[in-house]
Amino acid sequence: MVKVAFGQMNPVLLSPEDNLSKAEALIERAALEGARLIILPELFDTGYNFESKEEVEGVAQPIPDGKTTRFLIRAARKYGIFIVAGTAERDSLGRLYNSAVVVGPMGYIGKYRKIHLFAHEKEFFEPGNLGFQVFNIGFTRIGVMICFDWFFPESVRTLALKGAEIIAHPANLVMPYAPRAMPIRALENRVYTITADRVGVERGLRFIGRSQINSPRAEVLVEGSEDGEEVGIAEIDLSLARDKRLNDYNDVFRDRKPQYYAR
Repeated sequence: MVKVAFGQMNPVLLSPEDNLSKAEALIERAALEGARLIILPELFDTGYNFESKEEVEGVAQPIPDGKTTRFLIRAARKYGIFIVAGTAERDSLGRLYNSAVVVGPMGYIGKYRKIHLFAHEKEFFEPGNLGFQVFNIGFTRIGVMICFDWFFPESVRTLALKGAEIIAHPANLVMPYAPRAMPIRALENRVYTITADRVGVERGLRFIGRSQINSPRAEVLVEGSEDGEEVGIAEIDLSLARDKRLNDYNDVFRDRKPQYYAR
């Protein structure tokens, strides 16, 4: 059994300093309540509703040497917790990615670049080129996807087949569907999912909140409000995510028939 958390927040657009302060308060609260892992929203440090590529370039940073990743590493060490958080990444060639950083008490672990870009994100970011990755953090294996990746069932399935027991899902949800769909993503792959969404209105765009932690049995263990900055914590049994059997006859992975699936 282990406690995990989401941090639901309302980032200030183009104001990283304000957002790092908000995030640290959420991280501290989760750690004080015994969580060993917290997920923060997509683009938690920059806000989301950019109007130009120049705006993104003004706040995007390298990973792992940028200010945001360094902040996350310090917070992970200070509070003894693992963190997955979404941020705008600028690579060495100046390309921009909607990314997520994975850090822990020992430092930087890895990153993921969002593969399925949503709406106007395509005007600013390059599609992710690192593939779906699973990170071993000792007590569990975490797969990472970002927001609209959830819409494609292949995202969670790929991570689960690679051994993920928890799916970390930083998000900035504007459509209403994910809170209904994510319990099914958890069920069909027998994994835990942690969706960390944001709230608030940004340049007329409203975000839905309702962050969730879901179990391999499609249980919504905890759900956030539609408008509050808050931490949600659940104690999870990782043995459920390691057992893909439904009964004595059915196993959700061994029963797969990939030779009959369309590509």
